[in-house]
Amino acid sequence: MKMLVMNGSSRNHGNTEILTEHLLTGVPAYHVHLREHHIKPIVDQRHEDSGFHDVDDDYESIIQKVLEHDLLFFATPLYWYGMSGQLKNFIDRWSQSLRNKNYDLRSAMAQKEAFFLVVGGDQIHRKALPVIEQFYYICDFLHIKPLGYLIGQGTKPGEIIKDRRALAESKYWNKFFQDKLNG
Repeated sequence: MKMLVMNGSSRNHGNTEILTEHLLTGVPAYHVHLREHHIKPIVDQRHEDSGFHDVDDDYESIIQKVLEHDLLFFATPLYWYGMSGQLKNFIDRWSQSLRNKNYDLRSAMAQKEAFFLVVGGDQIHRKALPVIEQFYYICDFLHIKPLGYLIGQGTKPGEIIKDRRALAESKYWNKFFQDKLNG
């Protein structure tokens, strides 16, 4: 089993990345930091006979990584009560992949499992729930098996290390992923 981490944070080594690293200590995973890639917004051509036009950006190379992995780990800060723009932009492009003739995204995603990590500030354990719910709806649509989620509190850089609850829960999830990926 292979894990892919999709980090949607715009901040290098921010709270989202710190909590992800803590949770995945010793867990083999391939990391994609979306801030390091250029992914253009979707132009909705779902209902055009010709389908979507080719787009010159990094999306196809990243979706190929998604297709190569079994367990998808989505990590995002809570930006304006939603997932980051980088991550949302990437997921929006899945509509394009659903019409791609080179692979069957729907069938491929139905074989995958997913985990979600959200980090933010003010009342995060309440305000992150709509994003978690959105992730679960995405899973439902593509028949991805959701494994769970972790919510962490931290606004200023490094503040996540003060969230004892998230750090304790990350130990539980670390063991879960160690066991799952190692057999």
